[in-house]
Amino acid sequence: MAKTRKEPVAKTKAVDGLVIEQRGKVLTVGLDRHAKRNAIDDETLAALERVFTDIPAGVGAAVIYGRGPNFSAGLDLSEMTKRDVAAGIAHSRAWHRCFERIEFGAVPVVAALKGAVIGGGLELAAAAHIRVAEPSAYYALPEGQRGIFVGGGGSVRLPRLVGVARVADMMLTGRIYSAEEGERVGFAQYLVGEGESFAKALALAETMAGNAPLTNFAVIQALPRIADSDPRVGYLMESLVASIAQGDDEAKARMKAFLDKRAGKTRPD
Repeated sequence: MAKTRKEPVAKTKAVDGLVIEQRGKVLTVGLDRHAKRNAIDDETLAALERVFTDIPAGVGAAVIYGRGPNFSAGLDLSEMTKRDVAAGIAHSRAWHRCFERIEFGAVPVVAALKGAVIGGGLELAAAAHIRVAEPSAYYALPEGQRGIFVGGGGSVRLPRLVGVARVADMMLTGRIYSAEEGERVGFAQYLVGEGESFAKALALAETMAGNAPLTNFAVIQALPRIADSDPRVGYLMESLVASIAQGDDEAKARMKAFLDKRAGKTRPD
């Protein structure tokens, strides 16, 4: 009689606007400020930075999602009136530091998107490595209408995803992209059915957590830097990273398993 597969028990904790669970090798991080459409305040930002600075041992990938109907409506604007220019610079740098922990952290990160993906919420999603959207997701940068400018790295990351002209259009005119448009232009790599973004994000994260850790590290740390570099520098860096990855003991074991026909072949679903 076949044994019933037991799902890993989730270890859950709530802290400063987040709900954090460890599901086997995947860490899930839920934004949990329903009344504010998961807008990110200073406490939540600091909690996000702590989470992605200190990834638990054994975790190989992470999922960021919004609890309730929205991913995130962005920056909590109620805090902005308290800051002068110097404080505003420090605050923006805090967002940069937090999102760098996500983009260039220890593990690949998937963002599960639904409802509002606005302003700082879109900047957060852009810091993830893969984005999965539901039909309810919509993307906006209403900074022009609010008299402000992106401050969480959006002027760097978003043009890489969809181009400078589209980002300028969103900020200048308030244009909103639907989930379907967003998947087409590059805000998300996957578009799934309503209510399915978290499950798809979790499945992708579980797949990534099963990769060789050194390969994941190379994709997170080296790939974006190679893409941004002079091609001559990029080719050299690629050769160095490729040689390091293939020289790892786990890579050798995985290649042997493939050659011995003990590993699955790459096939379409």
